[in-house]
Amino acid sequence: MLQNLTGWHALVILAIILLVFGSAKLPALARSVGQSVRILKDETHEAVTDRRAS
Repeated sequence: MLQNLTGWHALVILAIILLVFGSAKLPALARSVGQSVRILKDETHEAVTDRRAS
């Protein structure tokens, strides 16, 4: 599905995000997405470690 995503598509998506959220809220949005990804990584790593230990 994402194989056909080009640089122009990414620019359009970024422009839409900028219009929707505004430039003032983008750093907070990026920070919260980063924290969510970090939490997801930690939880999946913990689940894999627990599965291997059993």
